[in-house]
Amino acid sequence: MKAMILAAGKGTRVRPITYTIPKPLIPILQKPVMEFLLELLRQHGFDQIMVNVSHLAHEIEGYFRDGQRFGVDIGYSFEGSIVDGELVGEAVGSAGGLRKIQDFNAFFDDTFVVMCGDALIDLDLTAAVKQHRANGAIATVITKKVPREDVSSYGVVVTDDQGRIKSFQEKPSVDEALSTDINTGIYIFEPEIFDYIPPKQEFDIGGELFPKLVEKQAAFYAVSMDFEWVDIGKVPDYWHAVRGVLTREIKNVNIPGTEVAPGIYTGLNVAVNWDKVDITGPVYIGGMTKIEDGAKIIGPAMIGPNCYICSGATVDNSVIFEYSRLGEGIRLVDKLVFGRYCVDKTGAAIDLQAAALDWLITDARSNPSEQELDEHKVIKDFLKEDN
Repeated sequence: MKAMILAAGKGTRVRPITYTIPKPLIPILQKPVMEFLLELLRQHGFDQIMVNVSHLAHEIEGYFRDGQRFGVDIGYSFEGSIVDGELVGEAVGSAGGLRKIQDFNAFFDDTFVVMCGDALIDLDLTAAVKQHRANGAIATVITKKVPREDVSSYGVVVTDDQGRIKSFQEKPSVDEALSTDINTGIYIFEPEIFDYIPPKQEFDIGGELFPKLVEKQAAFYAVSMDFEWVDIGKVPDYWHAVRGVLTREIKNVNIPGTEVAPGIYTGLNVAVNWDKVDITGPVYIGGMTKIEDGAKIIGPAMIGPNCYICSGATVDNSVIFEYSRLGEGIRLVDKLVFGRYCVDKTGAAIDLQAAALDWLITDARSNPSEQELDEHKVIKDFLKEDN
């Protein structure tokens, strides 16, 4: 069976992570989110998968390649062009990306699934397709019920008593919401859907294709299902996803590494004297990370591989990406550290260089000189005295 993963977006709401990592490769405890999707698709018999790519396309293609090591076959559709010798991504919209593949060669010749490349799900795709076919649908949106107080964060789907879609509401207020069923970004289509998608132009599934289906009174249904769905479309969503895995609230993702103490997991060759650090789980520490005596880590927290946590540093309820060096005495609470950026759980980012804090959070691969270390110690002692 065939499927498509939408992976061409720039991921602007997940910046600064997506400056260098495309959304489908954002790691959930070191495993890219799209890898979980491939596993789910394979489990339900979807083994021929197209992926549209644009932003940082080479990163996605380089990691997944032809899909053989994941037990599937993958093909890629690049959206963009070469400008002055460089690849420049230019996405053509989610529906436009589908049509581009179909116009190249009629790949989608039977019922197929489309899903966004930035969510953790454990959906029973087999049951969903069965219901789609039972409805005689040309298109189906998989929906999920949420508490009424949460509807303003999502796109709401309004149906009749038979499940036929009547309208959509984009992030309505609690009082205005006509339903508590939300669009999860998981769709099931028949090949006839291409009759509704114009060729060679930018066209969006949610914003343009779906309203057209409603207008034309097509066989367009919603199937509401109870399943785990964790969207990581924004930095706060990602922060909550990592916490959810560590606290076991998200049950379909295993914590990697070895459990060296209750709730404390490590990768290979972590350098730490467990008797001289204060660590409270749940915590994951990536391989080849060094934690000096006197450091404090309070879970849920993730520290990526090849990091260096100095004596007196505190990591509390935070996510630290690989190759981060946290200086002596720094205290990070509810933060995400990615390269030269420190982001709070609301998504607000601080450029460490611009804020002159890059001496406290640096790249672990750099070796500060003795003079720099002395200067930093003077500044730190001054700040202590000033307080």
